[in-house]
Amino acid sequence: MTSETTRKTRSSRSKTSNKTSVSKAKSQAKKNLKRAREEKEEEETEAENPEGEDPDAYDDHADEEEEDDDDESLDSDALDEEDDVRVTAKRGKKRSNAKTGPSNSKPSSTRKPTSTAKGSLPAKKKRKTNSKAKGKQSENEDDDEDILELEEGQEIVGAVIQAPKTGRVPPGQISKNTFDFLSQLKKPECNDRQWFKLHEAVYRLAEKEWKDFVEEFTDSLVEVDPQIPHLPPKDVIHRIYRDVRFSNDKTPYKKGFSASFSRSGRKGIFAGYHVAVRPGGESLIAAGSWQPGKNELSTIRNNIQRSSTRLRKTISAPQFVKFFGEPKPHPKGHRQNIFGMEDELKVAPKGIEKTHKDIDLLKCRSFAVVHSFTDKQVLSPDFKTELAKVAKIMRPFVHCINDMMTIQDATGDSEDEDEDNSGEDDQEEIGESPDSREAGQDGEDDEEDGEET
Repeated sequence: MTSETTRKTRSSRSKTSNKTSVSKAKSQAKKNLKRAREEKEEEETEAENPEGEDPDAYDDHADEEEEDDDDESLDSDALDEEDDVRVTAKRGKKRSNAKTGPSNSKPSSTRKPTSTAKGSLPAKKKRKTNSKAKGKQSENEDDDEDILELEEGQEIVGAVIQAPKTGRVPPGQISKNTFDFLSQLKKPECNDRQWFKLHEAVYRLAEKEWKDFVEEFTDSLVEVDPQIPHLPPKDVIHRIYRDVRFSNDKTPYKKGFSASFSRSGRKGIFAGYHVAVRPGGESLIAAGSWQPGKNELSTIRNNIQRSSTRLRKTISAPQFVKFFGEPKPHPKGHRQNIFGMEDELKVAPKGIEKTHKDIDLLKCRSFAVVHSFTDKQVLSPDFKTELAKVAKIMRPFVHCINDMMTIQDATGDSEDEDEDNSGEDDQEEIGESPDSREAGQDGEDDEEDGEET
């Protein structure tokens, strides 16, 4: 009896202690669960309310859920007292949940509050708005990544300039867009490879316009001078890139467009025509031979020593003088007619007396003349026609230089007569223009003396 009583007492004590420990464990688990639920709700509120919305609207629903959880826990305690085995099993589970913390614990009710406080948005709408904001933010981040994704050694240097879509002109004319591009290219801060690369689209449009102009002008020039072959633009146009290998000026690009026309295109030993378009009143047409080779220069000087009649007659024609000046050196050394070039000799050439009657011609290193145009003339629709008129006056001079540099005796009577006859025809055609009519006022005698034009 005593042993049985002892057993019953121990059993009741163990049950009491078990119940006490179970109740303590449950109480601790409920506290941990409540704390975890509060933290989770705070995190969800902050995530759903990034702009600082009032989270108090959800407090009432949180209190209701806590009361429901208390009711459920009381019911479970009543069941645990009836079944010790179930209590022991649940006690182990509660302890494991308490140890693992709020991340592993799952609340019995994960219901979201259905009612909201006044002035606040529903939870679903908040989540939708937040997702849109996150989507926009991710798109912006993707754009930033695309912009900043550069290969090794690359860097952002500026914005690419597109070609102008307005202000274009038909073939055979020069537009203001081309002049604007060349005007910028004249500036030292713009004449570099980096700036040129950013404006390459503008350059390509201006280059195409220049090619179209040259092709149209070639037709007019061939009519004026049949000795000029009809070549495609690529054989007469000069590249815009400068050769800086042996120059102190390392500017990479020229400041204008240019083209040369001769019997062999832009290359060769022959005298010809040179057209250049540059802003600032620097556009021009030139004719003759610029710094001919040693052999060609020697041949020209030999022919001048034999007879300078043809050359002097050509450069003394009234129309020629009107455009290029008097056929003699300028008193101050300025450029005039074929004289005053930068490369002109200061003394007589080697082997020639300084008292030679044609010493002014023999000192010349280049035999060329230049006529300039204003920007307004270049931009006018009839600029091509004006070039052809000047080229017609230059033609006898070009033919004379070509003969003097390629023929040992190019100053005979037959050549003079041929040039005189052709010059008469030219003078009659030019006399039809307003410029030639002004020159014709000097009288018929003056025209006969200058038949070369």
